[in-house]
Amino acid sequence: MNKQLKNKITAQPGTTTEYLTGTWRTYKPVVDHEICIGCDTCNKVCPEGVCFSTGLKNSKGRIFYDRDLGFCKGCGLCAKECPVSAIKMVEDYK
Repeated sequence: MNKQLKNKITAQPGTTTEYLTGTWRTYKPVVDHEICIGCDTCNKVCPEGVCFSTGLKNSKGRIFYDRDLGFCKGCGLCAKECPVSAIKMVEDYK
């Protein structure tokens, strides 16, 4: 029994980059660039792929990561998995 959905509420696979998702989150990640060691863990665990290497170095000479809040859902996985606690989740006031 193969019925088609009558109301198409869900996005098609692979279209995440077409839709900003950050307007409804409650918390947002804030990165402390001086603590970041550039390990790439945040990038690996982020379901939306919003963490990225900036190519810039902090005062310790380490390339640090940042995030694109336009697509961030505020799930907190990056903060939870950061081995040096360089990412904190803070309330996102609109």
